Amino acid sequence: MEIEEKEIKGLIEIFPKVFGDQRGFFLETFNAPRYNEILRNIQFVQDNFSSSNKGVLRGLHFQNPPYSQGKLVQVITGSALDVAVDLRRNSETYGQHVKVLLSSEKRNQFWIPEGFAHGFLALEDNTIFSYKCTNYYNPQSEVTILWNDRNLKIDWQIDNPIISPKDKEGVLFKDFDTPF
Repeated sequence: MEIEEKEIKGLIEIFPKVFGDQRGFFLETFNAPRYNEILRNIQFVQDNFSSSNKGVLRGLHFQNPPYSQGKLVQVITGSALDVAVDLRRNSETYGQHVKVLLSSEKRNQFWIPEGFAHGFLALEDNTIFSYKCTNYYNPQSEVTILWNDRNLKIDWQIDNPIISPKDKEGVLFKDFDTPF
């Protein structure tokens, strides 16, 4: 497995070792001892899958403490532009973001620790997205930051994505008081 630490501390792109031949391929998407060396004894408690068509944008979401979540994300089928925004008040990179192209072809993963908002844009129909989470989903603690907030300067590479009503009502970053 190879890792690439991103320009914002805590964000890591992971490239699992892929074993392939004429029959197809095999890879481990998670192995506790191996991943704990990288993620420092993270314990996952919930796995989620979502399916999105091309142009669907989900996010930017996070959960307030004590329900905050770290997420290990990957694309099973298709591809997605994945975005993590630093919400850690005392971080030198507060309000900045990192984008990663996740795809079934690259078979890469992205570790997003607590203290980040997360969102993604499906780049293909039938994009299957997988999340391993360090805490359970708690709808009362979920917050959405507006995906196209000008202050965040995220180039989603799309003008009119397909967005849920909840994501259209996200808070502006300038009006947001971080709990991290």
